[in-house]
Amino acid sequence: MSLRTTKVVAAFAGAALLVGGLAACSQERAAETPEGDGAAAAEGGLIGIAMPTKSLERWNKDGAHLEELLQEAGYETTLQYADNQVDQQITQLQNMINQDPEVLVVASIDGTALGPVLAQAKEKDIAVIAYDRLINGTDDVDYYATFDNYEVGKLQGEFIVEQLGLETEAGPFNLEPFAGSPDDNNAKFFFSGAWDVLKPYVDEGKLVTPSGKAPKSNDEWTSIGIQGWGSDDAQSEMENRLNSFYAGGTKVDVVLSPNDSLALGIQQALEGAGYTPGTDWPLITGQDADKANVQNMLADKQSMSVWKDTRTLGDQVAKMVDQIVTGEDVEVNDEETYDNGNKVVPTYLLPPQVVTKDDVESVLVESGFYKASDLGL
Repeated sequence: MSLRTTKVVAAFAGAALLVGGLAACSQERAAETPEGDGAAAAEGGLIGIAMPTKSLERWNKDGAHLEELLQEAGYETTLQYADNQVDQQITQLQNMINQDPEVLVVASIDGTALGPVLAQAKEKDIAVIAYDRLINGTDDVDYYATFDNYEVGKLQGEFIVEQLGLETEAGPFNLEPFAGSPDDNNAKFFFSGAWDVLKPYVDEGKLVTPSGKAPKSNDEWTSIGIQGWGSDDAQSEMENRLNSFYAGGTKVDVVLSPNDSLALGIQQALEGAGYTPGTDWPLITGQDADKANVQNMLADKQSMSVWKDTRTLGDQVAKMVDQIVTGEDVEVNDEETYDNGNKVVPTYLLPPQVVTKDDVESVLVESGFYKASDLGL
């Protein structure tokens, strides 16, 4: 094991408790440097990191954490954010490729748009790791690291079932479902996980959707997708539904929101419509445990968030980068699920977990993800 690998593994000790329960296998990527170049490789190299935007809190944290880990392990880094503009991300990747990095780590904006630029990386033998968002329609992505995105949605659906007591209560309860950005491959998994749990209750009539925006199947999830995960767009959509379908005292009982940015917009719409936390406020799901949303959980404006400790994702990706550069086996634990249309991409999955108001201090604060003072505790 290289000295750098030793440093990286040491940095990941805290993550091992979270991911240790996942069975792991390995994918071997042969070292492509000529014999005798190992010493030069061990002295470090350039790693390109492409993140989608700074406008969401989680991507700022992800980029900074991964960059810090790699620099501590002896690598040079170039970290770029693309303002959710696909053309800008492509240009940034082209610039990185021209710098001959060892590895590109890419959290894509549009997972279908990067094939041509990644072909340029392949020509230079630059390995590519898709970070949390699968890159589709290309052979030129080597690995994928993410959380179990289907499980994220499943946890949201199960939370709704439990909180409403759907197994025993007759209902009906008014449900308004939302889905994520249609160009984000993860959004499909989030919705499918939740809808596989909830649709039987929709079919049974225990959950009804006055707006009519309940997809008839998982494949129709884009019909309720919010482009770019925009809070403002989610707010506008929720306002339209409330104004059009909830007159005369009809109330929303539950909103399936796939992530926290959408939940913020939905909450704004509810407040504008006169809903009051603690009285007629509906159940609202979320994901990411963003600071504003955690504060809203404490204020009874959001019921839960599926927390993906993105520090552990950064830890795992930094480890995979080091394994690629040093020619070691690259650790994965799923070689069946993530078909990008050209290939099944070897993947490392990490586990998400539900966080509620009651868990904020014991889970988010005690783990060091937030300081108590950050949340007004």
